[in-house]
Amino acid sequence: MQKSVTIIGAGLGGLMLARVLRVHGITSTIYEAEASPTARGQGGMLDIHEENGQRALKDAGLFDEFTKLVHPGGQQSRVLDMQGKVLFDHPDDGTGGRPEVPRGELRRILIESLPDGAIRWDHKVTSVSALGSGQHLVKFANGTTAAADLLVGADGAWSKVRPLISSAKPAYSGISFIETYLHDADANHKPTADAVGGGSLFAVAPGKGIQAHREPGQVLHAYIALKRLEEWFERIDFSDRAAACAAIAAEFDGWAPELTALIASADTVPVLRMLHTLPADHRWDRVPGVTLVGDAAHLMIPSGEGANLAMYDGAELGKAIAHEDDIETALSVYERELFARSAAAAVDATGMMDVLFGSDAPQSLLDFFRANVPS
Repeated sequence: MQKSVTIIGAGLGGLMLARVLRVHGITSTIYEAEASPTARGQGGMLDIHEENGQRALKDAGLFDEFTKLVHPGGQQSRVLDMQGKVLFDHPDDGTGGRPEVPRGELRRILIESLPDGAIRWDHKVTSVSALGSGQHLVKFANGTTAAADLLVGADGAWSKVRPLISSAKPAYSGISFIETYLHDADANHKPTADAVGGGSLFAVAPGKGIQAHREPGQVLHAYIALKRLEEWFERIDFSDRAAACAAIAAEFDGWAPELTALIASADTVPVLRMLHTLPADHRWDRVPGVTLVGDAAHLMIPSGEGANLAMYDGAELGKAIAHEDDIETALSVYERELFARSAAAAVDATGMMDVLFGSDAPQSLLDFFRANVPS
């Protein structure tokens, strides 16, 4: 029978699935809530790993396009203490295997690899229901509907597709990131730009940390980490830049000014990212005609793996659909491998949070780098 796939969500996982399906001559349609590809910012830099993200890009026939996006020097890693002293500095010598690229540009090349009309923008899902025989009906806020023979939820943490196959709901992890930016950093924030260096900065302590990436165009993109209850953050008005930055900066009293400038001197309104997770062993029984990729399937603590896993999920699912005559067999093969790799990655991600913000930080992070980064 003719294979056709309905994908909810035009993130990296859904786009990768559609692209790999197209490589194999299979049509798909993506329905995305956002009004256009540029409706909102797409975040910062991503390190794309050889073993999963890069493999997916090769399956998609986009590896050469990907290499043109690599940010030179982006794999540099630095660890500083609270006073700004450099404890560890590993340069980007081109051998790290995890080149940095802008998320938005990576998404762009995936979007451009699909034919016109493959993505239906401004289609926010309001409900999904089973029709029987593996078919599902998707209703959208704009009043339209879509009947799906094979439905794939690539719609992130708060997936509308997930409840069809799993009762699991994301739970607060106990840690949040506050996202800030400094613009024209080399000119306007030189001490901070010098502290960050050419790639990634980690200044961590038990229960908190200041992390930053250098992005193209003299941009410093910071993630301020705090282990606090949800109620603590609810008392802060994040729409008031000055008040929010002051409240967060107060948690880093006594830290070096070149580090706290990533909070106190932010050029943008700080954005709160409360980190939620699904259970590490999240899995479901096979439900005909539906499956998940990316955060919809395995929402975990950010560890550098999320985007890589989402793209790998999409590529592996696409190949399984292409290679198996029976859709249910393809989904079973895909899910069996998905469950194993995502459970392992979730355990690693949780462990990384302890390395970064546990009781032995920053020594635990130094030990990690020394054990895992070639000298």
